[in-house]
Amino acid sequence: MKPKKGITVMLVDDEPHILQFLELGLAFEGFEIITAQDGESAIRLADACKPQIIILDVMMPGIDGFEACRRIKENHHAGIIMLTAKDDVEDRVKGLTLGADDYLVKPFSFDELLARIMARLRNQFPHLLGEVIEGPFRLDNSRKEIRYQKQVLELSPTEYELLTFLVLNKGIVLSKTIILDKVWGYSFGGEDNIVEVYIRSLRDKLGDKEHKLIRTLRGAGYRLDLP
Repeated sequence: MKPKKGITVMLVDDEPHILQFLELGLAFEGFEIITAQDGESAIRLADACKPQIIILDVMMPGIDGFEACRRIKENHHAGIIMLTAKDDVEDRVKGLTLGADDYLVKPFSFDELLARIMARLRNQFPHLLGEVIEGPFRLDNSRKEIRYQKQVLELSPTEYELLTFLVLNKGIVLSKTIILDKVWGYSFGGEDNIVEVYIRSLRDKLGDKEHKLIRTLRGAGYRLDLP
């Protein structure tokens, strides 16, 4: 994957060890990192540095994450991923209502956070990503085009989003619930077997007859394995 030069991520958390862990990992991935330990500093830094992505903890002294999110979104187009210590629907709804774009429950895996950051960048700042190359896949978000083994795939918009999500989360088991949330959206009210239908279509177009590329893990979900 190409370095992410020119993409700034702001980390906001009052726990120094979490800031250090995320800063090291995201800097290694090529992002420019700025940090804040409270809501007031986060609002000031957002004004000064205009980050594309903000990782914002909910529970902080002074101005909490909810209020910081609301005030930042009044003036900035940044993608905000909120961190919460509990999987509380009420907190989730509140954050999304105030302008948050996504959420993660602590503890979380770094790979999942990175995947969510990339999803926000694809949705809000695709011009910053250019082409992404993962094994035999070449993803060009500006053209909404995916090449597999140098051949352009004929994909519907939903197939494009699903395959992109699978490729950028290569090696990670993705449940139907996660796929529905991230590809179809939180408001999707249909049956979850729609995921099976689209996975089957992608396998046909990729020539994956033996399911070695997109694997099914019974009771868990799907995982894309690169050669």
